[in-house]
Amino acid sequence: MASQTFDMVVVGAGPGGYVAAIRGAQLGLKVCVVEREHLGGICLNWGCIPTKALLRSAEVFHLMQRAGEFGLTAEGLGFDLDKVVARSRGIAKQLNQGVGHLLKKNGVTVVMGEARLDGPRRVVVGDRVLEAGAVVLATGARARDLPGLEADGKRVWSYRHALQPPHMPKRLLVIGSGAIGIEFASFYNALGAEVTVVEVMDRILPAEDAEIAAFAKKQFVKQGMTVLEGATVTALDRQADRVVASVDKSGDKSRIEVDAVISAVGIVGNVEGLGLEDLGVRVEKTHVVTDRHCRTGIDGLYAIGDLAGAPWLAHKASHEGVMVAELIAGGDPHPVAPDSIAGCTYCQPQVASVGLTEAKAKAAGHEIRIGRFPFIGNGKAIALGEAEGMVKTIFDATTGALLGAHMVGAEVTELIQGYVIGRQLETTEEDLMLTVFPHPTLSEMMHESVLDAWGRAIHF
Repeated sequence: MASQTFDMVVVGAGPGGYVAAIRGAQLGLKVCVVEREHLGGICLNWGCIPTKALLRSAEVFHLMQRAGEFGLTAEGLGFDLDKVVARSRGIAKQLNQGVGHLLKKNGVTVVMGEARLDGPRRVVVGDRVLEAGAVVLATGARARDLPGLEADGKRVWSYRHALQPPHMPKRLLVIGSGAIGIEFASFYNALGAEVTVVEVMDRILPAEDAEIAAFAKKQFVKQGMTVLEGATVTALDRQADRVVASVDKSGDKSRIEVDAVISAVGIVGNVEGLGLEDLGVRVEKTHVVTDRHCRTGIDGLYAIGDLAGAPWLAHKASHEGVMVAELIAGGDPHPVAPDSIAGCTYCQPQVASVGLTEAKAKAAGHEIRIGRFPFIGNGKAIALGEAEGMVKTIFDATTGALLGAHMVGAEVTELIQGYVIGRQLETTEEDLMLTVFPHPTLSEMMHESVLDAWGRAIHF
């Protein structure tokens, strides 16, 4: 076997792995990254980026249908699903090539193939042995398959199939209402499919603040979706031209006939075939257990991103990659704080949040103050024709600390970063009140929500 020696070997070139590799190279380390399929990983090739491209097409189509509201005329509206998908795939390909360029620019060695550990600092890829000062596992995760609900690519789809659908469904069932499920529900609903969402929990978007999730649900129903909460899909009868789903909602059983089913019931970590068991690496529920600095407990072995647990977000993986590279290079970086990482769902309307929900803030023992501001009170939102939405902020009543922020409405996935920075800087309500927000912007609602928590809102 041919052997090479590196300061750091990264297994997986997704948003955690390739970022870790680049940061390590910037710090003067000799770095190798191993990838079995696509540079950029699931996020860039089959997740975050291509889904946003699809959703942008759906958003534009939705706006075209509303042309009359803006004094415009649009006739003969329609869409070509193949071209919509082709645009999405083209964007993914462009960014995939961009990652390759960045790795090459930074002098990172790229090895394509399946990796396994032959010791905490020894990686085997085919007939190559990569000796390393440290190894970073960034193998990510994949869609969870439930017994009887497994995707087949024909009538029952995973997120990959939904990105390249074999046909446009007239009737669609989405199992699961987390970010992936709701985003695909929004996309296909906007293109005219009759969409039913089934969620086993008592409400959709279960990770979000309950008030925000309830607001979003009203909008989804208004758009024509059927939402079944506290319900379970117990069986799928797969036929040549349809799927008949058996649904149990608190003992009330029914059957739903659809053209396609999207299964979006969570993810499992890619832990198989790495040799973790032989090294004694602790794995719980398919995810590697680490400390706050992503150390596995095995000297010289780290795990980052989806492989290392929640939140399952690309930006969390990237920052963990930077942190671990700096550790390996001899630095003393701050650990990534999960409760200050924003979550974004690009449905229509968008949902975004950071920090504690109202329920979690109360459960943690905080005496809280809550501020709210509706989009209907904001001039820019009305001018955009996007007056449905809300900003909600949660503060510690004693210290004024910003505990959480939750939004639903147009462009909130861009707005949330303001509150993320606020939490990172340990901002209080006074800091936010004294900040001058530009007018006319959607961001003014962030200011008004803070003011409202102390009974000082001006415009509502």
